[in-house]
Amino acid sequence: MFLALLELKAAKGRFLLMGSVVLLVAALVGIVSGFTTGLGDDTVSALRRLPATHIAFATGSDSDQFARGLVDARTVDGWKREEAGATPLGVTLTRGTTGRGTEVDLAAFGVEPGAFTDPGADEGARLDPARPGGVVVSRKLVDEGVRIGDTLVLDRLGVRLDVVGTTGRSSYGHVPAAYVTTDTWRRIRFTVPGAGADAPAPPVQYSAVALRLPGTADADALAAADARHGTRTVPLEDAFAAAPGYDGERLTMTSIQTFLFLIAPLVVGAFFAVWTVQRTPELALLRALGASRRRLLGHTLGQAAAVVVTGTAAGAALAAGLGLLVGGAVPFSLPAGTLAATMSAVALVGLAGSALTLRRVTTVDPMTMLGAGR
Repeated sequence: MFLALLELKAAKGRFLLMGSVVLLVAALVGIVSGFTTGLGDDTVSALRRLPATHIAFATGSDSDQFARGLVDARTVDGWKREEAGATPLGVTLTRGTTGRGTEVDLAAFGVEPGAFTDPGADEGARLDPARPGGVVVSRKLVDEGVRIGDTLVLDRLGVRLDVVGTTGRSSYGHVPAAYVTTDTWRRIRFTVPGAGADAPAPPVQYSAVALRLPGTADADALAAADARHGTRTVPLEDAFAAAPGYDGERLTMTSIQTFLFLIAPLVVGAFFAVWTVQRTPELALLRALGASRRRLLGHTLGQAAAVVVTGTAAGAALAAGLGLLVGGAVPFSLPAGTLAATMSAVALVGLAGSALTLRRVTTVDPMTMLGAGR
């Protein structure tokens, strides 16, 4: 290891260049990972926040279920009779303007006040059945200028919502979430633009049923319940795919990460392959002096580990610094656990790339120093 460190110092320009490449690859992987997590949170954080285990959609709604699928009151009542917590859930995207002229997009989540899907309120009042026009808005809407006491008038519909409270930062489809009662949600979902005060009462239908099933529920019992109620129930995590753009975004970002993980070992391996060829005489001399193959392997892996680990650590710091720099301006999230796991993977694939040169190290011929190759 002493000789390996001396060699690193003697050829520091080459190793700094290689370390810089590893740094940039690691930073790029970390940045992509941060955007993957951030975009995912910005798409489904409102769904992830639901204290539900499953979501029951209407049968036949295989894509964009929250927008296309509808379940009726009988379906909701049927699920409530099962051995599970069940409550209707409405999800729709809309747009409104406050009395101060602030225009915002919002994802209206229709929940029953007091149900397990009711987010409560961090500030102000929570949803109240006695105030059906109330709305509890996400902190993201507060950042956009919506305040408690404001009145939101939804575009084209004329539905008026009184902002009564705020809750945590959550969004759906990159749109800040706002929580209303299920009655208000039905007005938003089914009111025809321009209908006015003579509009008929909206149908008693919802986007889905949020379920809180016991841990003992099995697949057969769930399938039987679906058959009874005409629904298709999926775990909450699988329901994330119902959010617009979620699957496409994750596939794109994951593909980029995969290619970066493939590039890293090739770059590191190519560098150490060239380096090994250049120092073949030195390796042959060490073998002629009695150095074992194990020691040469340790010598090579020590150099690779020093370069890869140092470059990866610097890349992690760069990615984390970028996350602090961009703040809330873009959907970027890089928790410490995710960063550590990602950088560990980068270091491992980098070391795997250096392992491509080990065969040449172990087969070096000490007779090279005696001119056998001439």
